[in-house]
Amino acid sequence: MGEYRLKQAKLVAFTSTRRKNLRVEEDPGVRDVLRSGVDVAAVVGSASKFHVEKVLRTSLETNLDMISDTLDYLTDHGIKVVFDAEHFFDGYKSCPDYALNAVKAAEEARAYRIVLCDTNGGALPHEIYDITSKVASVLKTPLGIHCHNDSGMAVANTIEAVLAGVIQVQGTINGLGERCGNADLCQVIPALELKLGVRALAVDKPKEERLKGLVKLSAYVYDLANLPRNNYQPYVGKYAFAHKAGIHIDAVLKACEAYEHIDPELVGNRRMLTASEIVGRAGVVSKAKEMGLQLSEDDPAVLEILKEIKELEYQGYQLEDADATLFLIMLKHLGIYEEAFSILSWRTLIEARGNELSTESSVKVRVGGETFYEGSEGLGPIHAQDLALRKALSRIYPEALNVKLVNYKVSVTDVGMGTASRVRVFIEFTDGKHEWATVGVSANIVEASKKALVDGYDYYIQRLRNPWLKAKGNAMT
Repeated sequence: MGEYRLKQAKLVAFTSTRRKNLRVEEDPGVRDVLRSGVDVAAVVGSASKFHVEKVLRTSLETNLDMISDTLDYLTDHGIKVVFDAEHFFDGYKSCPDYALNAVKAAEEARAYRIVLCDTNGGALPHEIYDITSKVASVLKTPLGIHCHNDSGMAVANTIEAVLAGVIQVQGTINGLGERCGNADLCQVIPALELKLGVRALAVDKPKEERLKGLVKLSAYVYDLANLPRNNYQPYVGKYAFAHKAGIHIDAVLKACEAYEHIDPELVGNRRMLTASEIVGRAGVVSKAKEMGLQLSEDDPAVLEILKEIKELEYQGYQLEDADATLFLIMLKHLGIYEEAFSILSWRTLIEARGNELSTESSVKVRVGGETFYEGSEGLGPIHAQDLALRKALSRIYPEALNVKLVNYKVSVTDVGMGTASRVRVFIEFTDGKHEWATVGVSANIVEASKKALVDGYDYYIQRLRNPWLKAKGNAMT
């Protein structure tokens, strides 16, 4: 592990019980655990009569010997063993006596923990609670729980198991796992800590500080796995505490708990008031304040902003995710927008030569009293557009070269029109320190992309150079 040291966690080796036709000391998986140098091992073994007979194809007694031999052998070599009783709940429901015999064999073989597994993810919360309670009354070894999410119950089942007496929870960050995934620790941990008062983390911090890294951890794991983030994920999703309807926003502004089950800051999240045609005056004012703009409910600009939002959404725009586009709308209606540049013309060409494609785009931009014409080749039409626009703007605004596109998404707004449908293009940008997003809509995907691109660069330049924003301390640094 080099210089890296685990502060709160232990590295655990994973293996199965010895193979049915091998002595434990001959089993390669068991030998690898000993060679790994770990202090703790997780050993999976069957607790289901059905699986022993139909899948392992051995006798019920042999399977119990496989459990006992493996746990005894590893324990004799100084390793703490967590026994994962695979298919325990299904096994218990079909043959409770054998399922109990399996975990009793693990206890007699000195298991450090016995984890009850809902391997197929088919159990319901009341079943988890009832069965776990019965096992807890029979065994003395501390219990754990391992739930899959095939019925959408993994988090609920895990909580029920804790209420029934388990002290170890197995799960994954963001619920990642085979098939439908595992119990999502980003939901389990705050539910235990904030709602049940159960200490889930070995972190020596006050209650208000213990979970503040949860959103960042969730995002980090998604990025490592190269998976898109779930914006609607409970507790940690971008929209977990987003409010759109006017009556909701009005209520939240008066008392946050009106529509929030916890303070979002406890898990490192934040409240989001989104703009849409159903938002009211209070929502527009609150959103403006969030953006650092001064606006009161009796300001005539409020109604003008609401009107434009409604018109844009009728065209297929969605401004909930595109704060930069909304910011520009507000600047213009407040009279503090200063045109940074204007697009005089643009052209994008795609040419096919056999199996090869070439794409180029050109743009003519006016900045102040000067006009610049630039062209670029790209991997695709939007890439070429972006390179040409950035090159032209950088002649006056060198900071434009810092901007990168980090997400590009296209969706159809009116599917009934087929290939003539209008499309919505959503683009996320970053300069390495800040992130922002814009949206454009058109029946022409290149035009929709151009709108979103132009807004993205316009927003960035406004936030860096707009005199009013700089005077109010609301400019980017």
